[in-house]
Amino acid sequence: MKQSWKPGTMVYPLPAALVSCGDYDGESNLLTVAWTGTICTNPPMLYISVRPERYSHSIIRRNMEFTLNLTTAAMAKATDWCGVRSGRDYDKWAQTGLTPERGVKVASPAIAESPLSIECRVREIISLGSHDMFIADVLNVMADSRYIDPDTGAFDLAASGLIAYAHGGYYPLGEKIGGFGFSVKKKK
Repeated sequence: MKQSWKPGTMVYPLPAALVSCGDYDGESNLLTVAWTGTICTNPPMLYISVRPERYSHSIIRRNMEFTLNLTTAAMAKATDWCGVRSGRDYDKWAQTGLTPERGVKVASPAIAESPLSIECRVREIISLGSHDMFIADVLNVMADSRYIDPDTGAFDLAASGLIAYAHGGYYPLGEKIGGFGFSVKKKK
């Protein structure tokens, strides 16, 4: 039997992502977000939700772009640290040892250690209460060549060791149990 609770946000797991914002050659910062996701595939769009009082909020609003970087088990400590410390008080790049990498389509840096960095331009900002939702067009995806199959050109995200966030905890992704359409695939 299920209990009834007050309304809350219990949609888990979510990606544990690092957003880099600002300018590679100037002010930049890192922000941990879990409230992110795909909005549309054509045109490619995603969103991030950020509290207005966060240091990165004003940087993203001013520049109207950011880079969403997926994180790995090796990046978990840095990911958490960037979520509990403010860029007002710390140089997060220096403190975490993460490496800024020049963007291709945006001024904001990507994270060299991230297996996948998604460059975005903000299309719209919607104030929703505790958070503002930045709806963004995906301009470019930077994929670490270590995870690209040389024969097929396919990107193997599973091999990169991605992590997820669930109700206060960081978790590695588990073993694959199926692929898209596996439930209806005809047996050979």
